[in-house]
Amino acid sequence: MKKNIDKNALHQQWVHSHEEDTATETVYRPASFAFPRSRGRSAMALKPDGGLVESGPGPTDRPQESRGTWKLEGDDTLSIYKKGQAKPKRTMKIVSLDQARLVVRK
Repeated sequence: MKKNIDKNALHQQWVHSHEEDTATETVYRPASFAFPRSRGRSAMALKPDGGLVESGPGPTDRPQESRGTWKLEGDDTLSIYKKGQAKPKRTMKIVSLDQARLVVRK
């Protein structure tokens, strides 16, 4: 089934909402979402210019950031690239997307 993904809806910081994950899907919410307390969460800021800032808990529980780029490829594939790399380090099939929730297939 073809999806029409609104690329503009991706332009924000998405935080992993692991409490909502299922066996087959990973759920992200905007950074402004009222998350329950957690020791650390991974996040990705998808910039309108294709820039990417990823963060996640480091070895001392402090967030660590890395930069790269992202692209929406095809109708529903979000590709994440490390800085300076031509091949994506990760691709995610988008199951659903709106301003409040991004769901990708595991």
